[in-house]
Amino acid sequence: MVFYFTSKVVDPPVTLFMGLDKYENEDLIKWGWPEDVWFHVDKVSSAHVYLRLNPGQTIDDISMAVIEDAAQLCKANSIQGNKMNNVDVVYTLWSNLRKTPGMDVGQVGFHSEKEVRKIRLEKRINEVINRLNKTKTESHPDFRLEREERDRVERNAQKKELKEKQQKEKEELELRKKEQELRSYNSLFSSDNMKTNKQAADEDSDDFM
Repeated sequence: MVFYFTSKVVDPPVTLFMGLDKYENEDLIKWGWPEDVWFHVDKVSSAHVYLRLNPGQTIDDISMAVIEDAAQLCKANSIQGNKMNNVDVVYTLWSNLRKTPGMDVGQVGFHSEKEVRKIRLEKRINEVINRLNKTKTESHPDFRLEREERDRVERNAQKKELKEKQQKEKEELELRKKEQELRSYNSLFSSDNMKTNKQAADEDSDDFM
């Protein structure tokens, strides 16, 4: 089961989501999308909260208000973190998450620590949590199916883009070829290469002298 929340601190609103437990988190880790941004309370157990970016967006495009919503959601869903003040919530792109065979269920590391960012929360803000909980919905998505469909759409888009690029290159090549042929044709009929009838006759006379 996955819980979905709507953050309306930006327009249009964005969706935050998290798994029910560590087993759901494991599936989210396995079948995450490159567009997913992962949030977690630093150094203590907490929910894994995700934000899915729109195509073309980067982690730098996320509003700080949305980051704070996601971080508050992590803190509120952490047994230890919810009781603590001045806690850090880390976030990074899903592609930076590293999973090795020896790790416990739901546990992850990072490929690059430099790609991990932090936000400090002084305390839990109940107004934020209450606002998000009012939008809470539940679903039982097929993580693998959703990821495979996402990849299929991306492959088709890439194929279409490649085909359009090849067609454009072909048209440009044909245009350059026609321009080259035109320049060659024009050069044959340039004034320097044209002869009057008198010039032609004189040359013919010279040939027979």
